[in-house]
Amino acid sequence: MTGPNSSPDSSPRVVPFRPGRNAAQKPPASPSPAENLSKFEGGPEDAQDYRHRMLVNAAAFLFVIALIGGAIWLADTMASMRKNQDCVLSGRRGCSPVEAGTSRW
Repeated sequence: MTGPNSSPDSSPRVVPFRPGRNAAQKPPASPSPAENLSKFEGGPEDAQDYRHRMLVNAAAFLFVIALIGGAIWLADTMASMRKNQDCVLSGRRGCSPVEAGTSRW
């Protein structure tokens, strides 16, 4: 049975790869991209930059810790409110704890 894409010669064909004329030639050597690295060598001003960078990193770390702490507090408060609301909506009494403080009355 022959389909629309079949040819009378249905055996697979292999196309040999032949490198071009310039394949044997090596590309010209390009200059090294890292020739002038002297501008990146450490100097006396690098110590101040390092100190400033470490202070900024510490401040960012403390800010992230504060954000995580706030998110945990917020999630805990929301869970507590949801628990109390479910208790009240189910018709039970005494769902919210009442703090009894000492009063002068």
